[in-house]
Amino acid sequence: MNTQPKLHKALNYFIALVWLVNGLLCKVLNLVPRHQQIVARILGHEHANLFTKLIGLSEILMAVWIISAIKPKLNTLTQMLIIAVMNTIEFILARDLLLWGWANSIFAAMFIGFIYYNQFVLGQKITR
Repeated sequence: MNTQPKLHKALNYFIALVWLVNGLLCKVLNLVPRHQQIVARILGHEHANLFTKLIGLSEILMAVWIISAIKPKLNTLTQMLIIAVMNTIEFILARDLLLWGWANSIFAAMFIGFIYYNQFVLGQKITR
């Protein structure tokens, strides 16, 4: 029995859960105020609450897109780009507000690699 399709699907759900938790709990419900502080630092204090919630809603939509399995390669590339750009901006403009400071970049790179592996390595093995 080939367990790769099940593992690939389980990892998709895990990745979607990461986006959902960060979007809903950390940003929309503001259970981690540091996220709004980072947004305020980057985009300004005046509309930080609104922008944080919009970013959170976008992350929730990313989770839905992942689960939908619509255009998974485009989805994967989009995730990787968003994570890289977001973390680069945060590293430059708000490093002192990041949970692990400069080490956030390491975790971001690992998550990008994990997403890549799930789609372009593990996912490709399933479609062959």
